[in-house]
Amino acid sequence: MTIERRNVGKRLSDLVIYAPPAGGRLVYLAGQVAEDPSAGIDAQTRSVLKQVDRLLAEAATDKTRILSVTIYLADMADYAAMNAVWDAWVPAGETPARATVQAKLANPAYRVEMQVVAAAG
Repeated sequence: MTIERRNVGKRLSDLVIYAPPAGGRLVYLAGQVAEDPSAGIDAQTRSVLKQVDRLLAEAATDKTRILSVTIYLADMADYAAMNAVWDAWVPAGETPARATVQAKLANPAYRVEMQVVAAAG
């Protein structure tokens, strides 16, 4: 079994790759938030998904291999707008298990945060 951590910080790693002895790999992403927290929900969602794409590519996988996503919204009133961006991004027939909840995010300006688990290898 190997565990590889990338972009390691004091409190979290952006990306953790777990390779069990039986083979394959699981990729865990830390909660991703928008680069510009002053942006609206559409732009914040696009920013988060761009970061998800980048981190998955770094782990040699992509959005077609996402197993599950937990989406945190600061306000459920943003649900439809976030879903419009999500629906344009997620590949048809490759949708992961997903939960969306309302949560108080670390910075009040953030409107959306996503945590992803994907398969790789």
